[in-house]
Amino acid sequence: MSLKDKLVTSFLAFENQTDIDSPIHEIRVEAIKEFEEKGFPSKKEESWKYTSLNSVTKEDYSVFPKKEYALEYKDVKPYLIHDIESYKIIFIDGKYSSHLSETTHDKIDVCILSSALAKAKYNDRVMSYFNKITNKDSLTSLNTAFSSEGAFIHIPKGTVVEKPIQIINFVTGHESALMLQPRNLIIVDDNAQLQVIERHQSLTDNAVLTNVVSEVFAGNNVVIDWYKIQNDKQNASLIDHTFIDQKRDSNCSVHTFTFGGKLVRNNLNFFQNGTHVESTLKGVTIIGEKQHVDHNTLVHHIEPNCESHQDYKGIFNDRSTGVFNGKVVVEKEAQKTNAFQANNNILISDKATVNTKPQLEIFADDVKCSHGCTIGQLDENALFYMQSRGIPVKEAKALLMYAFANNVLESVRIPEIKQRVKSLIANKLGVNIGFDL
Repeated sequence: MSLKDKLVTSFLAFENQTDIDSPIHEIRVEAIKEFEEKGFPSKKEESWKYTSLNSVTKEDYSVFPKKEYALEYKDVKPYLIHDIESYKIIFIDGKYSSHLSETTHDKIDVCILSSALAKAKYNDRVMSYFNKITNKDSLTSLNTAFSSEGAFIHIPKGTVVEKPIQIINFVTGHESALMLQPRNLIIVDDNAQLQVIERHQSLTDNAVLTNVVSEVFAGNNVVIDWYKIQNDKQNASLIDHTFIDQKRDSNCSVHTFTFGGKLVRNNLNFFQNGTHVESTLKGVTIIGEKQHVDHNTLVHHIEPNCESHQDYKGIFNDRSTGVFNGKVVVEKEAQKTNAFQANNNILISDKATVNTKPQLEIFADDVKCSHGCTIGQLDENALFYMQSRGIPVKEAKALLMYAFANNVLESVRIPEIKQRVKSLIANKLGVNIGFDL
């Protein structure tokens, strides 16, 4: 049985386990029909031209874990940003772990989606926003069909959340292969501020496929910082869909740091539904072996006087493959738009591959828009100069590559995350963290 058929069949069992009176029951039913009709995306689709899911979908995944497993704090501590105070929403094999989490309903709601769906006081709010800004592609529909658990965050008007919120999905490996479908819903009302740290981490070498969808609604004058740390095992694959709806004067940024995983696909979509909106999309990718990372971005400029900044850096070794498919759409009404898009890549190995396609679709005439991409190797003259000054070749290469990626780190607003990412970069580049970066 193919994975598609298995998922369609499993949906019936999933529905029997959930409340058919749930407010999102009908949405789930429609979504599974869409997935059944479309199936998994193939390279025949333009947006998937350079990424094949064949190696991922051939596994015989468990759709539902057979039992729940607990983890101790010491098992997960290395993967948390543990040197800061934070709220934590932690899942183990797709199940919420209350003893590892730190949630709250004191002035703000930081809890889980299943709880929000089960309580009448949250139902109206959930239904006002759930599945409202997602596109109808097959994998998003698949997640919608199986959506039952994930993070639910509501930040009321005028609230500045003092602590970041960490959303972390762990996989124990007790299943030989496991597929997860987390669903996050984040609502930030006018004049509020929020920081989120997201991570998906396998603790085993068993196959894992995570298909996650996050819907983020930013009200007027809202500030949101979102950090995605992707450093998973070699048999773990991640397909991430993040949709962000921005209202007037809001400022939203997403930083994506990708260092591990078999196949990683990041679909990042910003919708600027207000004036004087600013959107920032930045990423650093450092991979090797046969890893594959695909960044697929969209910034949709709908209203005038808005800005967007996309800056993605990639360093590729061995037989790894990088893909960047960035799109900026400027509607006719979106005059005075300032949109910047750049994708710069370094190939360390002759066998590494990068496919990059920055795109602009502009229907307004009073705009400043730029896009560009580069694919190259390390500057031999700079390497020679550094070696002539007594810097060993390995450290010289690391310094050049670190400098190459560093401007993405400059906009990170949580010092502990900046330090953690610096450590991960040093590790990927093969230099000791004691080496002064």
